[in-house]
Amino acid sequence: MTNSDVTVAGTGTTAGPGPGPAPDTKPPVQDMPRSVSILVFFRDRGIFVLWGLLIVVFAIWCSPYFFKVDNALLVANAAALTALFAAGVGIGIMTGVLDLSLPGTAAVSSCVCGWILTHGHATWLGLAAGLATGVVVGVFNGLITIRGFNPIIVTIGTLSVLSGLAAVIAGGYTFPGLTQLEFMGTHRYFQVGTSFSGIPAPVFIVAAVFIVGTIFLTRTRDGIRLMAVGGNAEAVRRAGIHATRYTVLGFVISGLLAALGGLVSTAVVTEASPSASPAIIFNALTAVALAGVALTGGRGSLPRVLVGALILATISNGLTIRGIQPYWATVCTGALLLGSLALERVIQSSVSERLMAANLSVHQKKV
Repeated sequence: MTNSDVTVAGTGTTAGPGPGPAPDTKPPVQDMPRSVSILVFFRDRGIFVLWGLLIVVFAIWCSPYFFKVDNALLVANAAALTALFAAGVGIGIMTGVLDLSLPGTAAVSSCVCGWILTHGHATWLGLAAGLATGVVVGVFNGLITIRGFNPIIVTIGTLSVLSGLAAVIAGGYTFPGLTQLEFMGTHRYFQVGTSFSGIPAPVFIVAAVFIVGTIFLTRTRDGIRLMAVGGNAEAVRRAGIHATRYTVLGFVISGLLAALGGLVSTAVVTEASPSASPAIIFNALTAVALAGVALTGGRGSLPRVLVGALILATISNGLTIRGIQPYWATVCTGALLLGSLALERVIQSSVSERLMAANLSVHQKKV
């Protein structure tokens, strides 16, 4: 296949003229070396194995308090906010951009909602305005970026602007007493007497976001094209698809999820704060990196991002039960992140080498 004949995943179209499709030189699945299959499994599913091992270790080390339903709900609730922001970062990276303005977007969306609620307007209006703010920020970031500006620099600038705007809206203070949002923050559902305290509202929100997001990215034309733009924007453009539209869409989704995260955070503490915490982007990036989302774009999985957020919450929860200072959770998380990155690189190199050897063997047999 010539360089000008590029097939874009999910579009069923090719860019430019060229001869018929080249013969597939990859070895059949059944002929793939077993060692490669195992390595591919750990590359794509290793984070699930890691989370399972952490659960086993803490269940033994923190017995009998860790392995209980109530504690599992605490872990899920603690991971909810990180998961929402990590979804925004992850989808942005999969699209080929890195949105660092998420803390600012969360802060200004929270303050917009808080201002509306404290001035006596309807709850739905405050929520809609907060989410719309995230969409506007995403469109703004996207339109600037597609004009050739570096997305990292653009979103850092946007973060600064949004942090200032949030403080202006709040007048330098906070909007306290936002009890109207308890239904999506502190409220628990499906309580059963005293035996089961119920499932926290943020858990349902996260579940809905990740289910819808996964279906969108893997089962819809726009979602597949969004991933294709992150993997090879030039190939998408040659296929006649407006890649810039999907770049803007990636920013919009990222901004929308950041706004939702800010609103859920506001609902949990019943207070809208103009403070744009840097911990938001740090935790989100850590969860995304643990999930193995390629920073070059085009490859990633939202379920793995969710597990990455759960791993962070599991480590923090287990160490807290043991009475260990919280800063050790940051140390453990950083060490785990470095180890996972190194392991992923080793696995990826080993898979490439073995596949090349298998392809060469198949070619020699054909000759």
